[in-house]
Amino acid sequence: MSGGGEAHVRGRWGEALVAEDLRRKGWTVVATNFRCRLGELDVVAKNKQYLIFMEVKLRKNAQYGAACEAVTPSKQRKLTAAAQYYLMCYPTELQPRFDVAEVYAPQGVHTEKPDIYYIENAF
Repeated sequence: MSGGGEAHVRGRWGEALVAEDLRRKGWTVVATNFRCRLGELDVVAKNKQYLIFMEVKLRKNAQYGAACEAVTPSKQRKLTAAAQYYLMCYPTELQPRFDVAEVYAPQGVHTEKPDIYYIENAF
């Protein structure tokens, strides 16, 4: 599979952008790239009310559809299972929520000001 390394680098870059943007907005990022046998959570963040499980999708543009369309029902099941495991390991009184961050970066990691759109309660 060619390009896997580059795609991995782009994905981590997009996740770091979203984590930093959330921090600027007052969220506390409690985990990035949380992995378990059930799946991976890109960004886990909290505020006074919510613990969000953020799936980050990076695209150059929306020419072939919105980035959020890649969060299929199968992907949603994996994210839900990973989040349940996370909550078992790290119980909280906060309301869990699944969000999706769409990152549009026309020049990839060289994009100076990527656009980030958040979809709250995505599923």
